[in-house]
Amino acid sequence: MLRLLFILIGYVFGLFQTGYIYGKIVHRDLKKEGSGNTGATNALRVLGVKGGLIVFFFDALKAFIPCFVVKMIFKDDPMKYVYLMYTALGVSLGNDFPFFLKFKGGKGVAACFGWFLAFDWRIALIAISLFFILAFSTRYVSISSISAAVFAAVLVPVFARLGWIVIEANYWEVLILICIVQALLIARHSENIKRLIHGTENRFGSKKKKTE
Repeated sequence: MLRLLFILIGYVFGLFQTGYIYGKIVHRDLKKEGSGNTGATNALRVLGVKGGLIVFFFDALKAFIPCFVVKMIFKDDPMKYVYLMYTALGVSLGNDFPFFLKFKGGKGVAACFGWFLAFDWRIALIAISLFFILAFSTRYVSISSISAAVFAAVLVPVFARLGWIVIEANYWEVLILICIVQALLIARHSENIKRLIHGTENRFGSKKKKTE
């Protein structure tokens, strides 16, 4: 029951759809423009750099806050990473599938950075550095997001092996939860993956072809 409670708490935080709310403030509807996604990438495309940064910041913050608070409250509890990850799972579900937007939200990239920042800031910084390196070199946001997410997940057992992270209880449960959340992020990029395979994925900074 406690695990379900953390998922519910995370889901409530995840429901804060920054892109949708900010879009309404500036009289734009991300659900009807660009890719129809409420995440930072579509906000960048539709609302510009300022809009994209605002959406990324607050989407990351809504994930960081509940996960960090849970980690601090249970800092002396061996289960703290387990509770943090159930909260992270809830945030991702709320971000990706908000009930009031017909379960169509973002793709969870900014939220992933947020909860990883709470999990271990070193992994978060390495992952976001990789994201920017790939984004500027390939100009594919989707490849950059997926690669950074997978690499961050791989770093967790590496850090644990080196003793840089001490997961005192339910080690494998923590790793499985991380894989589930990252798999959700990858699944949300399924259309991007299909376009990458067919060579039709749009590069960042390129003009999107108008379609009927």
